[in-house]
Amino acid sequence: MPREVAVEHALGGEPRHRVTDRAIAALAREQHGVVGRAQLLARGVARRAIEHRLATGRLHLLHRAVYAVGHTALTDEGHWLAAVLAAGARAVLSHFSAAALWRIVEWDGRRPEVTVIGAGTRSHPGLRLHRTLQLEPKDIRHRAGIPVTSPARTLADIAPSISYPALRRAARQALSLQLVSTRDLVEISARLGGRRGMTKLRRVIAEGPAPTRSLLEDVVLDLIKASGLEDPAVNVPMYLDGRTVVPDFRWPDRRLVVEADGAAWHENRLAREDDADRQALLEAHGNLVLHVTWDQAVRRAPQTIARFHAAAERRPA
Repeated sequence: MPREVAVEHALGGEPRHRVTDRAIAALAREQHGVVGRAQLLARGVARRAIEHRLATGRLHLLHRAVYAVGHTALTDEGHWLAAVLAAGARAVLSHFSAAALWRIVEWDGRRPEVTVIGAGTRSHPGLRLHRTLQLEPKDIRHRAGIPVTSPARTLADIAPSISYPALRRAARQALSLQLVSTRDLVEISARLGGRRGMTKLRRVIAEGPAPTRSLLEDVVLDLIKASGLEDPAVNVPMYLDGRTVVPDFRWPDRRLVVEADGAAWHENRLAREDDADRQALLEAHGNLVLHVTWDQAVRRAPQTIARFHAAAERRPA
């Protein structure tokens, strides 16, 4: 019997290894299934106890001094928190990983990105490290128990490495989720001055980062702007007959609504039925409703623009 287990049973009362296991499990539950060596030591878990659990497969090494508890089938959040723990107490999740945590980009499985405050040269295999001498308190948040850069700082950080359309989509998603305001974007772009990517972010702001909720809505909004029509209200709630309805694009004075119909509309019966109910309600209140599909927005753009103009010239009832 390993010495640790023998000693634990010799102490009387509840075996110490069970107390230790319970303490480790409690911490893991709070941290997406991962724990740091320093955290365990601070909670009274002995070094030998850690080594024993590593040897017997109850802890699994993820990064230097960071472990998965019980198994390695972790969520994305577990992998992201493990990366932050590995980089140290002055580390925060950042860049594309932070954008994925905020749900403003789709995660693609790349190496986690972490920003460490302060100078240093130590590398961490499996991570992409960024260093900064200062990160203002307002640029640091916590989400799902993970230290992370704020949504506005995250957009500024990813701006140099993604295309303009991708940055605009991320900014619009952040606005739609009410994670940032246009004022936040103006403030961060001014504060970071001539840093790479800020010209791109300022272009997003200048063109009007309307809070669209999908890539198709982005495409349709670009089409509307290309048509020469005035900018519509984007995803602004209406309250009709006791129900909240959120048209994708609406011109209140023209009583015109444009809806972007993505894959969910075509493939999901309940979504189609809900859209039909919404359309009936909007039409009952004098609105003309146009639906635009991916094919119409991309392959038939001139015809779709002509539809917009024909609908806009209709005299409201």
